Amino acid sequence: MAATQQIAQCRARVPDGVRLYAVGDIHGRADLLDVLHGRIAGDAERAPGRRKVVVYLGDYVDRGPDSFAVVEGLIERPLPGFESVRLKGNHEDFLLAFIDDAAVGDAWMMNGGGATLASYGVETGGYGGDALEEARLGLIRALPGDHLDFFHGLALTHEAGDYLFVHAGVRPGVGLRQQKDFDLMWIRDDFLDSDADFGRLVVHGHSIRPRPDIRPNRIGIDTGAYLTGRLTCLVLDGEERRFLHT
Repeated sequence: MAATQQIAQCRARVPDGVRLYAVGDIHGRADLLDVLHGRIAGDAERAPGRRKVVVYLGDYVDRGPDSFAVVEGLIERPLPGFESVRLKGNHEDFLLAFIDDAAVGDAWMMNGGGATLASYGVETGGYGGDALEEARLGLIRALPGDHLDFFHGLALTHEAGDYLFVHAGVRPGVGLRQQKDFDLMWIRDDFLDSDADFGRLVVHGHSIRPRPDIRPNRIGIDTGAYLTGRLTCLVLDGEERRFLHT
């Protein structure tokens, strides 16, 4: 059953005439993404004439079983009638770093990289230099060109009205134009614990909570889909905020 949660009106707003859908961390759960896409499409049918935008907050790969299918679906079957914005998460950063250097493989494997390799048909012989180098070369051979283009083409931020969309968060005390790429994909406690005004209401994933984490300066929508089966979408229209879930 679809779940929709209404939230009180807020002052932050997206531009007039836009309905925006922000999707949290997918982590290889192509099954959940298909369900959520259906619910987004059904919701959008009730807003004829609106410009419709879907923003994916990153972490398409790792941990869940179907990273290949997630990426393939986003490339080959985008939501019809929607503008798609795809942001880069720390797990895509891991994958690209591994393609360049097998030395990061141990850390990537400990963070779910093995599931991504398996989804691309790459066998791993364990940890360590030779095995990881073999896996790195196997991934390079197995990765379709359009998938590699997808990973390289991911944006780090997206702004819409009073909102900033980013994978992990922003560094408090640093202007939005001066943020470092690493923080945008990887920051955690310094951002999560801050009550600073960031200049935009920040919508982010990266840090799992059992339900959307709604604060005056940020909204976190990573609900741990790969473990919980709950993939979350924030719906923004004018000053209205609500959620769709699997």
